[in-house]
Amino acid sequence: MIESLLVATDGSEAASAAERVSISLASKLSLRVSGYTVLEDKSIKAPGHDGLSLPAFPESAVADYYKARAEAIARRFGERARGEGVEASCEVGQGVADDRIVEKGQGFDLAALGREGQSAAYHTALIGSTVEGVMRKTSRSTLIVPAGAALTGPIVLAFDGSPGSRIAANLAVALANGLSEKLHVFVDSKDKGRAVARFDEVRQLVGGANVPVQETSSTLGRPDVKIVDTARETRAGLIVMGAFGRNRITDYFLGSNAAAVARTAPVPVLLTR
Repeated sequence: MIESLLVATDGSEAASAAERVSISLASKLSLRVSGYTVLEDKSIKAPGHDGLSLPAFPESAVADYYKARAEAIARRFGERARGEGVEASCEVGQGVADDRIVEKGQGFDLAALGREGQSAAYHTALIGSTVEGVMRKTSRSTLIVPAGAALTGPIVLAFDGSPGSRIAANLAVALANGLSEKLHVFVDSKDKGRAVARFDEVRQLVGGANVPVQETSSTLGRPDVKIVDTARETRAGLIVMGAFGRNRITDYFLGSNAAAVARTAPVPVLLTR
């Protein structure tokens, strides 16, 4: 079971949603929660002149601005937590954001991040570069939160029989029990033989649920699309699935079902490891 949670925040809209969802989890499940924001080196260093005649870059003024911004993010996090009756502070680090978050996250069971990141308005990707870096490098379970998301509604467990999905099943049961939310179990059933075996296995794993459990399967379409569709149809508040499916090489390069769900789901996605 999760006992500690690190919230990585950059002040963006999605990071703000990650703060709200994480503080709500901490309040309902009595978790130890801390915030962490990174003052990135690239933001406070002067760009190169490339041999051009340019005026001096006001590096100290830019650095002062970003330091003040990081401190404001940290204050807001603490105030938001206290407003929900949760004692938590937010530390300011410096360096390469994904590396610092991964290092800091080693002391926690779970790391939560906003999906789109501070620069979402300037690119068309569906997931921020910092989040993608953390997903690749971390050994911890990760909660990816899209902008505007809230932790309300049933939990969807995506189960494919992989070791990660077994961890996901145990965690989904603990969360469903702790949050008193219904649990929907999704199994891809294009291969009927495997689907029967996986349902048999997952029924054993979720047998300790104290909430209603509903089974969902699909014989058509891509599994990642069907998982997201299931979350929409059930008005879920959270998807839980293994960070690595049955093909770890694909997962490493973020082409997996888990990465695709994290990129496109309208609700938070908890990738377990």
